Amino acid sequence: MEIYARRLQVQERLTQQIATQLQEHLQPNGVAVLIEASHQCMSCRGVRKQGGKMITSSFLGGFQEKETRAEFLALVRG
Repeated sequence: MEIYARRLQVQERLTQQIATQLQEHLQPNGVAVLIEASHQCMSCRGVRKQGGKMITSSFLGGFQEKETRAEFLALVRG
């Protein structure tokens, strides 16, 4: 997955690429990927929000069902 992170790209695309690769290589019943990242561009220019974080997610297979997705998000949020 590190190969995707080294490329210049948007976080949404990175999240989707990781989910797709996990699905293709592991062939599970479902994949859930959640990325929370701080973006230097948000704190240095533009919104100038210190400590601002962006959260993106991608759900494939069984995680596309509303109940399964909700359970995953509840577990992640603790």
